[in-house]
Amino acid sequence: MPTHLLLSYDFPPMGGGISRYMGQLARHYPADSLVVSTGEMDEATPQPPDAHYVVDRVPVPSGRLRTVPGLLRWSRRASLLARQYHPEFIWCGNLKPAGYPARWIWERQGIPYGVIVYGGDLLNLQHQIHRSALKARAAKALLGSTSVIVAISSYTRDLAESVLHELELAADPARLRIVPLGTDPEFFHPGIDPSEVMRRYQLPEGRWVLTVARLMAHKGVDTGIRAIAELAELPDVRYLVVGSGKRRAQFEALAQELGVADRVRFLSGVPDADLPALYNVADVYLGASRRTEGSVEGFGISLSEASACGVPVIGGRSGGIPDAVREGETGLLVDSENAEDVAAAIRKVLTTPGLAEALGRAGRAAVESYFNWERVTADLRAIAAEFTRPSSAPPAVRR
Repeated sequence: MPTHLLLSYDFPPMGGGISRYMGQLARHYPADSLVVSTGEMDEATPQPPDAHYVVDRVPVPSGRLRTVPGLLRWSRRASLLARQYHPEFIWCGNLKPAGYPARWIWERQGIPYGVIVYGGDLLNLQHQIHRSALKARAAKALLGSTSVIVAISSYTRDLAESVLHELELAADPARLRIVPLGTDPEFFHPGIDPSEVMRRYQLPEGRWVLTVARLMAHKGVDTGIRAIAELAELPDVRYLVVGSGKRRAQFEALAQELGVADRVRFLSGVPDADLPALYNVADVYLGASRRTEGSVEGFGISLSEASACGVPVIGGRSGGIPDAVREGETGLLVDSENAEDVAAAIRKVLTTPGLAEALGRAGRAAVESYFNWERVTADLRAIAAEFTRPSSAPPAVRR
Protein backbone atom coordinates (compact mmCIF):
# COMPACT_ATOMS: atom_id res chain seq x y z
CA MET A 1 0.00 0.00 0.00
CA PRO A 2 1.34 3.49 -0.82
CA THR A 3 2.97 5.22 2.12
CA HIS A 4 2.67 8.92 2.85
CA LEU A 5 4.70 10.98 5.31
CA LEU A 6 2.97 13.64 7.42
CA LEU A 7 5.19 16.39 8.83
CA SER A 8 3.30 18.33 11.48
CA TYR A 9 4.29 20.81 14.14
CA ASP A 10 0.80 20.39 15.63
CA PHE A 11 -0.13 16.86 16.66
CA PRO A 12 -1.92 15.29 19.66
CA PRO A 13 -1.64 15.55 22.56
CA MET A 14 -0.95 19.19 21.66
CA GLY A 15 -4.14 21.25 21.84
CA GLY A 16 -5.72 23.34 19.10
CA GLY A 17 -7.71 22.90 15.92
CA ILE A 18 -4.78 22.05 13.64
CA SER A 19 -3.57 19.39 16.06
CA ARG A 20 -7.04 17.87 16.12
CA TYR A 21 -7.14 17.95 12.32
CA MET A 22 -3.77 16.21 12.03
CA GLY A 23 -4.73 13.59 14.60
CA GLN A 24 -7.97 12.81 12.79
CA LEU A 25 -6.18 12.70 9.44
CA ALA A 26 -3.74 10.11 10.79
CA ARG A 27 -6.58 8.13 12.37
CA HIS A 28 -8.53 7.91 9.11
CA TYR A 29 -5.65 6.94 6.84
CA PRO A 30 -5.70 3.26 5.83
CA ALA A 31 -3.77 1.03 8.20
CA ASP A 32 0.00 1.01 7.84
CA SER A 33 0.00 3.68 5.10
CA LEU A 34 1.07 6.78 7.05
CA VAL A 35 4.17 7.83 8.98
CA VAL A 36 3.90 10.94 11.17
CA SER A 37 6.92 13.05 12.06
CA THR A 38 6.45 15.56 14.85
CA GLY A 39 8.09 16.88 18.03
CA GLU A 40 8.16 15.71 21.62
CA MET A 41 5.49 16.95 23.98
CA ASP A 42 7.17 15.59 27.11
CA GLU A 43 9.71 12.96 28.07
CA ALA A 44 7.38 10.03 27.41
CA THR A 45 4.66 10.93 24.94
CA PRO A 46 2.85 7.64 24.33
CA GLN A 47 1.80 6.27 20.98
CA PRO A 48 -2.01 6.55 20.70
CA PRO A 49 -3.36 3.18 21.87
CA ASP A 50 -5.46 2.59 18.75
CA ALA A 51 -2.91 3.94 16.25
CA HIS A 52 -2.46 2.01 13.02
CA TYR A 53 0.19 4.45 11.85
CA VAL A 54 3.75 5.23 12.89
CA VAL A 55 4.42 8.32 15.01
CA ASP A 56 8.10 9.25 15.07
CA ARG A 57 8.89 12.04 17.50
CA VAL A 58 11.99 14.10 16.91
CA PRO A 59 13.94 14.28 20.19
CA VAL A 60 13.21 18.01 20.34
CA PRO A 61 10.34 19.64 22.27
CA SER A 62 7.64 20.66 19.83
CA GLY A 63 8.05 24.31 20.73
CA ARG A 64 11.69 24.17 19.64
CA LEU A 65 11.00 22.80 16.16
CA ARG A 66 10.68 26.37 14.89
CA THR A 67 14.25 27.23 15.86
CA VAL A 68 17.17 26.77 13.46
CA PRO A 69 18.72 23.91 15.50
CA GLY A 70 15.28 22.31 15.80
CA LEU A 71 14.65 22.56 12.07
CA LEU A 72 18.02 21.01 11.29
CA ARG A 73 17.35 18.04 13.58
CA TRP A 74 13.82 17.66 12.23
CA SER A 75 15.01 17.79 8.62
CA ARG A 76 17.68 15.15 9.18
CA ARG A 77 15.33 12.90 11.13
CA ALA A 78 12.56 13.22 8.54
CA SER A 79 15.05 12.51 5.77
CA LEU A 80 16.03 9.26 7.50
CA LEU A 81 12.36 8.33 7.79
CA ALA A 82 11.90 8.96 4.09
CA ARG A 83 14.81 6.65 3.27
CA GLN A 84 13.42 4.01 5.61
CA TYR A 85 9.76 4.04 4.53
CA HIS A 86 10.04 5.31 0.93
CA PRO A 87 6.94 7.53 1.01
CA GLU A 88 5.40 8.43 -2.31
CA PHE A 89 4.14 11.80 -1.06
CA ILE A 90 4.69 14.15 1.88
CA TRP A 91 2.01 16.26 3.55
CA CYS A 92 2.95 19.34 5.57
CA GLY A 93 0.47 20.15 8.33
CA ASN A 94 1.48 23.78 7.89
CA LEU A 95 3.88 25.77 5.74
CA LYS A 96 6.11 26.85 8.63
CA PRO A 97 7.85 25.04 10.08
CA ALA A 98 6.89 21.75 8.37
CA GLY A 99 7.72 23.05 4.91
CA TYR A 100 11.43 23.23 5.74
CA PRO A 101 12.03 19.49 6.32
CA ALA A 102 9.72 18.71 3.39
CA ARG A 103 11.81 20.85 1.05
CA TRP A 104 15.00 19.33 2.48
CA ILE A 105 13.73 15.86 1.50
CA TRP A 106 12.49 17.08 -1.89
CA GLU A 107 15.93 18.51 -2.70
CA ARG A 108 17.74 15.30 -1.74
CA GLN A 109 15.28 12.52 -2.59
CA GLY A 110 12.85 14.12 -5.03
CA ILE A 111 9.73 13.19 -3.07
CA PRO A 112 6.86 15.60 -3.89
CA TYR A 113 5.10 17.43 -1.09
CA GLY A 114 1.93 19.40 -0.45
CA VAL A 115 1.13 22.07 2.12
CA ILE A 116 -2.14 22.66 3.99
CA VAL A 117 -2.98 26.33 4.66
CA TYR A 118 -5.62 27.80 6.95
CA GLY A 119 -6.01 31.57 6.71
CA GLY A 120 -4.37 33.19 9.70
CA ASP A 121 -1.06 31.63 8.69
CA LEU A 122 -1.29 33.29 5.28
CA LEU A 123 -2.15 36.68 6.79
CA ASN A 124 0.94 36.40 8.98
CA LEU A 125 3.01 35.31 5.98
CA GLN A 126 1.83 38.34 3.99
CA HIS A 127 2.90 40.58 6.85
CA GLN A 128 6.31 38.92 6.99
CA ILE A 129 7.05 39.10 3.28
CA HIS A 130 6.12 42.79 3.22
CA ARG A 131 8.61 43.53 6.00
CA SER A 132 11.49 41.15 5.30
CA ALA A 133 13.17 40.30 1.99
CA LEU A 134 14.80 37.28 3.67
CA LYS A 135 11.45 35.86 4.78
CA ALA A 136 10.00 36.56 1.36
CA ARG A 137 12.80 34.52 -0.25
CA ALA A 138 12.25 31.68 2.21
CA ALA A 139 8.50 31.66 1.57
CA LYS A 140 9.09 31.71 -2.18
CA ALA A 141 11.43 28.72 -1.92
CA LEU A 142 9.00 26.70 0.20
CA LEU A 143 5.91 27.47 -1.84
CA GLY A 144 7.70 27.38 -5.16
CA SER A 145 8.70 23.75 -4.75
CA THR A 146 5.36 22.44 -3.48
CA SER A 147 3.37 20.20 -5.77
CA VAL A 148 0.05 21.35 -4.36
CA ILE A 149 -1.33 23.82 -1.82
CA VAL A 150 -4.55 22.74 -0.09
CA ALA A 151 -6.77 25.41 1.46
CA ILE A 152 -9.50 24.64 4.00
CA SER A 153 -12.02 27.05 2.41
CA SER A 154 -12.65 29.19 -0.66
CA TYR A 155 -11.53 32.25 1.28
CA THR A 156 -8.24 30.61 2.21
CA ARG A 157 -7.72 29.48 -1.37
CA ASP A 158 -8.13 33.07 -2.63
CA LEU A 159 -5.74 34.30 0.05
CA ALA A 160 -3.16 31.69 -1.00
CA GLU A 161 -3.50 32.82 -4.60
CA SER A 162 -2.84 36.41 -3.51
CA VAL A 163 0.31 35.36 -1.62
CA LEU A 164 1.60 33.44 -4.65
CA HIS A 165 1.11 36.49 -6.86
CA GLU A 166 2.98 38.67 -4.37
CA LEU A 167 5.86 36.20 -4.43
CA GLU A 168 5.77 36.14 -8.25
CA LEU A 169 4.87 32.45 -8.28
CA ALA A 170 2.41 30.82 -10.62
CA ALA A 171 -1.06 30.41 -9.14
CA ASP A 172 -2.02 27.46 -11.31
CA PRO A 173 -5.53 26.25 -10.34
CA ALA A 174 -4.24 22.68 -10.46
CA ARG A 175 -1.84 23.51 -7.61
CA LEU A 176 -4.45 25.32 -5.50
CA ARG A 177 -7.13 23.01 -4.11
CA ILE A 178 -9.89 23.34 -1.54
CA VAL A 179 -10.64 20.63 1.02
CA PRO A 180 -13.20 21.89 3.57
CA LEU A 181 -12.84 20.45 7.05
CA GLY A 182 -15.18 18.24 9.01
CA THR A 183 -15.67 16.50 12.32
CA ASP A 184 -16.36 13.09 13.85
CA PRO A 185 -20.10 12.28 13.70
CA GLU A 186 -19.62 9.31 16.02
CA PHE A 187 -18.08 11.42 18.79
CA PHE A 188 -20.30 14.46 18.25
CA HIS A 189 -23.95 13.48 17.96
CA PRO A 190 -27.39 14.47 19.22
CA GLY A 191 -29.27 12.71 21.98
CA ILE A 192 -26.61 13.02 24.70
CA ASP A 193 -28.13 13.72 28.13
CA PRO A 194 -26.59 17.05 29.22
CA SER A 195 -27.82 16.92 32.82
CA GLU A 196 -24.52 15.67 34.25
CA VAL A 197 -22.38 18.43 32.68
CA MET A 198 -25.00 21.02 33.60
CA ARG A 199 -24.76 19.88 37.21
CA ARG A 200 -20.97 19.70 37.21
CA TYR A 201 -20.51 23.11 35.61
CA GLN A 202 -23.44 24.59 37.56
CA LEU A 203 -25.36 25.71 34.49
CA PRO A 204 -28.90 26.91 35.30
CA GLU A 205 -31.92 26.02 33.24
CA GLY A 206 -32.71 28.21 30.26
CA ARG A 207 -32.10 28.46 26.56
CA TRP A 208 -28.38 28.50 25.84
CA VAL A 209 -26.42 30.09 23.02
CA LEU A 210 -23.01 28.39 22.86
CA THR A 211 -19.59 29.41 21.53
CA VAL A 212 -16.57 27.09 21.71
CA ALA A 213 -13.46 29.12 20.91
CA ARG A 214 -10.22 30.55 22.13
CA LEU A 215 -10.84 33.89 23.80
CA MET A 216 -9.25 36.00 21.09
CA ALA A 217 -10.43 39.19 19.40
CA HIS A 218 -11.31 37.62 16.05
CA LYS A 219 -13.61 35.00 17.56
CA GLY A 220 -16.36 37.59 18.08
CA VAL A 221 -17.25 36.68 21.67
CA ASP A 222 -17.77 40.39 22.40
CA THR A 223 -20.37 40.55 19.62
CA GLY A 224 -22.11 37.55 21.19
CA ILE A 225 -22.26 39.30 24.56
CA ARG A 226 -23.68 42.43 22.96
CA ALA A 227 -26.25 40.31 21.13
CA ILE A 228 -27.43 38.80 24.43
CA ALA A 229 -27.90 42.34 25.75
CA GLU A 230 -30.10 43.05 22.72
CA LEU A 231 -32.39 40.14 23.66
CA ALA A 232 -33.88 41.75 26.76
CA GLU A 233 -37.34 40.44 25.82
CA LEU A 234 -35.99 36.87 26.07
CA PRO A 235 -34.57 36.86 29.63
CA ASP A 236 -34.20 33.06 29.72
CA VAL A 237 -31.66 33.15 26.85
CA ARG A 238 -28.11 32.73 28.21
CA TYR A 239 -24.65 32.68 26.63
CA LEU A 240 -22.11 29.93 27.36
CA VAL A 241 -18.53 30.49 26.18
CA VAL A 242 -16.22 27.46 26.35
CA GLY A 243 -12.55 28.28 25.90
CA SER A 244 -9.46 29.90 27.35
CA GLY A 245 -7.55 33.02 26.46
CA LYS A 246 -6.13 36.31 27.65
CA ARG A 247 -9.28 38.30 26.78
CA ARG A 248 -11.52 36.58 29.31
CA ALA A 249 -11.30 39.42 31.83
CA GLN A 250 -12.11 41.92 29.09
CA PHE A 251 -15.18 39.94 28.00
CA GLU A 252 -16.35 39.51 31.59
CA ALA A 253 -16.06 43.26 32.11
CA LEU A 254 -18.11 43.87 28.97
CA ALA A 255 -20.88 41.56 30.22
CA GLN A 256 -20.86 43.42 33.54
CA GLU A 257 -20.98 46.79 31.78
CA LEU A 258 -23.96 45.73 29.64
CA GLY A 259 -25.84 44.30 32.60
CA VAL A 260 -25.87 40.70 31.38
CA ALA A 261 -23.16 39.18 33.60
CA ASP A 262 -25.79 36.89 35.15
CA ARG A 263 -26.67 35.56 31.68
CA VAL A 264 -23.09 34.93 30.46
CA ARG A 265 -20.92 32.02 31.64
CA PHE A 266 -17.30 31.27 30.80
CA LEU A 267 -15.85 27.76 31.13
CA SER A 268 -12.10 27.28 30.74
CA GLY A 269 -10.05 24.09 30.85
CA VAL A 270 -12.91 21.95 29.57
CA PRO A 271 -11.70 18.50 28.40
CA ASP A 272 -12.64 17.36 24.92
CA ALA A 273 -14.63 14.50 26.43
CA ASP A 274 -17.18 17.02 27.79
CA LEU A 275 -17.72 18.86 24.51
CA PRO A 276 -20.40 16.59 22.97
CA ALA A 277 -22.60 16.94 26.07
CA LEU A 278 -22.04 20.71 26.19
CA TYR A 279 -23.09 21.02 22.55
CA ASN A 280 -26.24 19.14 23.55
CA VAL A 281 -26.90 21.80 26.18
CA ALA A 282 -27.14 24.42 23.42
CA ASP A 283 -30.26 25.60 21.65
CA VAL A 284 -28.16 27.66 19.20
CA TYR A 285 -24.48 27.64 18.31
CA LEU A 286 -22.86 31.03 17.58
CA GLY A 287 -19.59 31.41 15.64
CA ALA A 288 -19.47 35.16 15.06
CA SER A 289 -15.81 35.29 14.03
CA ARG A 290 -14.55 38.23 11.99
CA ARG A 291 -11.27 39.20 10.42
CA THR A 292 -8.88 41.22 12.54
CA GLU A 293 -5.29 42.21 11.85
CA GLY A 294 -3.38 38.95 11.49
CA SER A 295 -6.30 36.66 12.41
CA VAL A 296 -9.24 35.15 10.59
CA GLU A 297 -11.46 32.07 10.84
CA GLY A 298 -10.34 29.85 8.00
CA PHE A 299 -13.28 27.46 8.36
CA GLY A 300 -14.63 26.91 11.88
CA ILE A 301 -14.51 23.27 13.01
CA SER A 302 -16.74 24.05 16.00
CA LEU A 303 -19.57 24.90 13.59
CA SER A 304 -19.35 21.37 12.18
CA GLU A 305 -19.17 19.91 15.69
CA ALA A 306 -22.37 21.74 16.63
CA SER A 307 -24.08 20.62 13.42
CA ALA A 308 -23.04 17.03 14.16
CA CYS A 309 -24.92 17.37 17.45
CA GLY A 310 -28.03 18.59 15.63
CA VAL A 311 -27.67 22.17 16.89
CA PRO A 312 -28.67 25.02 14.54
CA VAL A 313 -25.69 27.28 13.86
CA ILE A 314 -25.24 31.00 13.30
CA GLY A 315 -21.95 32.00 11.69
CA GLY A 316 -20.27 35.24 10.77
CA ARG A 317 -20.22 36.10 7.10
CA SER A 318 -16.43 36.31 7.28
CA GLY A 319 -13.35 34.33 6.27
CA GLY A 320 -14.08 30.69 5.51
CA ILE A 321 -17.23 30.37 7.62
CA PRO A 322 -19.57 30.51 4.59
CA ASP A 323 -17.99 27.21 3.50
CA ALA A 324 -18.94 25.65 6.85
CA VAL A 325 -22.52 26.94 7.05
CA ARG A 326 -25.04 26.26 4.29
CA GLU A 327 -27.11 29.39 4.70
CA GLY A 328 -30.79 28.72 5.21
CA GLU A 329 -30.15 24.96 5.26
CA THR A 330 -27.87 24.16 8.21
CA GLY A 331 -27.72 27.64 9.74
CA LEU A 332 -27.76 31.38 9.23
CA LEU A 333 -24.99 33.80 8.27
CA VAL A 334 -24.77 37.23 9.87
CA ASP A 335 -22.68 40.38 9.96
CA SER A 336 -20.33 39.40 12.77
CA GLU A 337 -19.55 43.06 13.52
CA ASN A 338 -23.24 43.89 14.08
CA ALA A 339 -24.69 42.77 17.42
CA GLU A 340 -28.24 43.68 16.31
CA ASP A 341 -27.90 41.42 13.26
CA VAL A 342 -26.61 38.57 15.44
CA ALA A 343 -29.39 39.09 17.96
CA ALA A 344 -32.01 39.07 15.19
CA ALA A 345 -30.69 35.72 13.93
CA ILE A 346 -30.75 34.21 17.45
CA ARG A 347 -34.28 35.52 17.94
CA LYS A 348 -35.37 34.06 14.59
CA VAL A 349 -34.00 30.60 15.37
CA LEU A 350 -35.49 30.52 18.87
CA THR A 351 -38.94 31.90 18.02
CA THR A 352 -39.74 30.58 14.54
CA PRO A 353 -41.69 27.33 14.91
CA GLY A 354 -39.80 24.36 13.48
CA LEU A 355 -36.78 26.36 12.26
CA ALA A 356 -34.27 25.21 14.89
CA GLU A 357 -35.24 21.58 14.41
CA ALA A 358 -35.00 21.83 10.61
CA LEU A 359 -31.59 23.52 10.68
CA GLY A 360 -30.23 21.06 13.22
CA ARG A 361 -31.50 18.05 11.30
CA ALA A 362 -29.99 19.34 8.04
CA GLY A 363 -26.72 20.12 9.80
CA ARG A 364 -26.45 16.59 11.11
CA ALA A 365 -27.16 15.20 7.66
CA ALA A 366 -24.48 17.45 6.12
CA VAL A 367 -21.89 16.15 8.58
CA GLU A 368 -22.83 12.54 7.94
CA SER A 369 -22.61 12.98 4.17
CA TYR A 370 -19.80 15.52 3.73
CA PHE A 371 -18.36 17.46 6.68
CA ASN A 372 -16.53 14.51 8.23
CA TRP A 373 -12.93 13.31 8.53
CA GLU A 374 -13.41 10.29 6.28
CA ARG A 375 -14.27 12.55 3.36
CA VAL A 376 -11.44 14.98 4.22
CA THR A 377 -8.89 12.15 4.29
CA ALA A 378 -10.21 10.64 1.06
CA ASP A 379 -9.95 14.04 -0.66
CA LEU A 380 -6.36 14.54 0.48
CA ARG A 381 -5.30 11.03 -0.55
CA ALA A 382 -6.85 11.54 -3.98
CA ILE A 383 -4.99 14.83 -4.41
CA ALA A 384 -1.71 13.25 -3.33
CA ALA A 385 -2.22 10.47 -5.86
CA GLU A 386 -2.32 13.07 -8.65
CA PHE A 387 1.13 14.34 -7.74
CA THR A 388 2.76 11.11 -6.63
CA ARG A 389 5.98 10.19 -8.38
CA PRO A 390 5.44 7.06 -10.50
CA SER A 391 6.81 4.11 -8.54
CA SER A 392 8.67 2.84 -11.59
CA ALA A 393 10.54 6.09 -12.05
CA PRO A 394 13.82 6.73 -10.26
CA PRO A 395 13.81 9.63 -7.80
CA ALA A 396 14.76 12.96 -9.25
CA VAL A 397 17.71 13.89 -7.06
CA ARG A 398 18.22 17.61 -6.58
CA ARG A 399 21.36 19.09 -5.16
